[in-house]
Amino acid sequence: MTTVSPFRQGLTAAEAAAQLSADGPNALPSARRTPAVVLLLRQMAHFFALLLWGASVLALLAGMPQLAVAIVVVVLLNGGFAFAQEYRADRATQRLRELIPANVVVRRDGRRMLIGAADLVIGDLVLLEAGDRVSADLELAEVHALALNESMLTGESRPTRPRTGDRAHAGTFVTEGQAEATVVATGAHTRLAAIAKLTSEASRPPSPLSVQLRKVVKIVGGIAVAVGVVFFGLALLLGMEPGQGFLFAIGVTVALVPEGLLPTVTLSLARAAQRMATRNALVRHLEAVETLGSATFICTDKTGTLTRNEMTVAQTWAPSSSAAEVMRTAVLSSTGRMSDGKPVGDPMEVALHVEAVRLGADLEGEVTARYPFDPARRRASVLVDGRLHLKGAPDAVLPLCGAVAGAEDVLARMSDRGLRVLAVARGRTAAESELELLGLVGLYDPPRDDVAEAIWKCRNAGIKLAMITGDHPRTARAIAAEVGLLGTDEFVVTGADLPDDDAALGELLDRDGVVVARVTPEDKLRIARALRGRGHVVAMTGDGVNDGPALREADIGIAMGASGTDVAREAADLVLLDDHFTTIVAAVELGRATYANVRRSLTYHLTDNVAELTPFAVWALSGGTIPLALSVLQVLALDIGTDLLPALALGAEPANPRTMHGPARAGNLIDRRLLIRVFGVLGPAQALAEMAAFMAVLLLGGWWIGTAPSIGLLAAASGTAFGAVVLGQFANAFACRSESRWIGRIRWRSNPLLLGAIAIEAALLLLFLGLPAVSNLLGGAFPSPAGWALAALAIPVMILADTTHKTWRAKRARKAEGTHPQPDSTGPRPVMAASPPTDGRQLP
Repeated sequence: MTTVSPFRQGLTAAEAAAQLSADGPNALPSARRTPAVVLLLRQMAHFFALLLWGASVLALLAGMPQLAVAIVVVVLLNGGFAFAQEYRADRATQRLRELIPANVVVRRDGRRMLIGAADLVIGDLVLLEAGDRVSADLELAEVHALALNESMLTGESRPTRPRTGDRAHAGTFVTEGQAEATVVATGAHTRLAAIAKLTSEASRPPSPLSVQLRKVVKIVGGIAVAVGVVFFGLALLLGMEPGQGFLFAIGVTVALVPEGLLPTVTLSLARAAQRMATRNALVRHLEAVETLGSATFICTDKTGTLTRNEMTVAQTWAPSSSAAEVMRTAVLSSTGRMSDGKPVGDPMEVALHVEAVRLGADLEGEVTARYPFDPARRRASVLVDGRLHLKGAPDAVLPLCGAVAGAEDVLARMSDRGLRVLAVARGRTAAESELELLGLVGLYDPPRDDVAEAIWKCRNAGIKLAMITGDHPRTARAIAAEVGLLGTDEFVVTGADLPDDDAALGELLDRDGVVVARVTPEDKLRIARALRGRGHVVAMTGDGVNDGPALREADIGIAMGASGTDVAREAADLVLLDDHFTTIVAAVELGRATYANVRRSLTYHLTDNVAELTPFAVWALSGGTIPLALSVLQVLALDIGTDLLPALALGAEPANPRTMHGPARAGNLIDRRLLIRVFGVLGPAQALAEMAAFMAVLLLGGWWIGTAPSIGLLAAASGTAFGAVVLGQFANAFACRSESRWIGRIRWRSNPLLLGAIAIEAALLLLFLGLPAVSNLLGGAFPSPAGWALAALAIPVMILADTTHKTWRAKRARKAEGTHPQPDSTGPRPVMAASPPTDGRQLP
């Protein structure tokens, strides 16, 4: 049994006061936090925001105050929303302080007293009991069956059994026993503070979507400015006054700035985040929605994510007695219990108690002595009614017993299955010798339901997987093999064996199904950095304090919401409310769908931009002989009026059935395929329908090139052109729902929001052209019946152009691949994969 050392007096009050004055309070150092006003200004001053600010100023100079106000509102709303998300994310370090308990029991001047944790000093004698959280780094002076839960720092799911002289770190807590310990480090010098520093120093990389959007905005913004300069020069060449030419160029530039792009993307991401929330995935940063869809490597921990974090007795071997007798002895030599439906103590011992109760074992008896488990003996024993009951590691118990036929074979088979095996024995006296081996008990932490199927889906989607855990490599390997995560090369490595060079580390781990065990917080941080250095988009899961730095370093940090710490949740981009690995897969699917939806919205916007720019190009190329088909205000009415809702509805397009087949689409958001579709097919078709309708109305009204049309005729023609663009966008919205299927093969009711948006767009069209006050402001008039008929031709023109292009591309694909076309190429192409498991959970 544990011996008790002489009574310790602890520090005197004077010594403690002097030490506190010298070292300062026991508190984590305050990181230099960026002021909230600076965070807000950053959101209002990035490139796109600056572009919009400039557009609002130019709109004001051009005499369009309504537009200027509208643009300012867009910037403020988007900036305010992004600020709120970033402000919450940067509170992770503050959450770390909350892990320090408010009070702690110490002995000073020989008396037991309760003091504030902040007043704890080096040399203080701390008294620990079950349920206490450790408030500083301690050196254990005396232990009594002490068990510590260090999972928050180490990732190890099993409680540790420290001995006299070992360390207990701040942030851990006592699950069993008692101890006296001396404070050896406080505040900034604790292990917890070192992790806090790693978390605050780790920078969150920009998401792939933000990088791509910056490129898109720079390209489109650059084009808008360049076009404005060109048109200013053309205006001067055509004899326009410099002042009027400048205002005209400003109007063209403002009209071409994609005012609706930012709110479209933001609201599309917000809707995707809401949909993820219904699937138990809480998004803390909107861009994380798309980033997860771009993930190429998922690093997941084991306990609580792949497994249930609850030990279960999987097998009991009793050669000469009943299973109930084996479990009776195992439970009597344990202290963990299931009490009132709640586990108390070591999860392994709780599992033994549950099994013993299930078998109806008699757990009564008078305990006269208890010998707790310690790493040296590797066993625990108890005297009950004069008899010794003992359990422990097989290699520590079997030598104390007589030979039992078959024991070694059974032990080998259990070990090969990855079970944690306990040997259970009984003796007639208190001596731990000449014991009777009652049997062997194998325990395991069962995997979560459907996790094997989720892993298969990840592999079918071209996503590599790695298990990163603090557990023993043998346990980690067994679980990885059981759920199907372990790769074909069965590569398992410990944190201590990882190379020091990040490049070598990335090369070592850049494989599918790798298992890394016994990792430290620094290891997880380096793993995320090394894999990102290999070009991967890394998703990292975690639940403990130790996971904070890695969650910040990864492209997307995924925290456990049910069992994780506040630190992990605040450092993460995505929080799993149910802790299920399968939820990650659902979120990946939504992320990929969001990427496709952003491309749909972008295609829709850019197609309209082609139609908006065409009248100005025709006017300039004709030397002013062909009047402007659209006014600047009409263009703006299209951008932030009729186009916005359909673009948002395209952002709510449901995921394609083949979204999770093959790797995520990589490369630029605007690629060659999108550019050809916009500027080679859809845009020109809409521009042709628009200008044809405009010219037809003018010609039918008696106008001829080189003459000036009457104000009424020009207004009617302009209204017809405006109507042609809006009606063309009706068809364009449905065409953008798929990059391969023609409109007739798309189920209209699968996206009811788009139907509602089209209906509102039609109402806005009638409002803009039918309400005199609005139509006079914009510069167009309500078309005649013939004008409406001409404008309506934009719909079949768009459908014909879209269908012809998709048919041509499908024929090229069949010719190139020699295969039948896939149902839809909106998502990635499928890859060959094994059939999904029929049962996602199997007993080992």
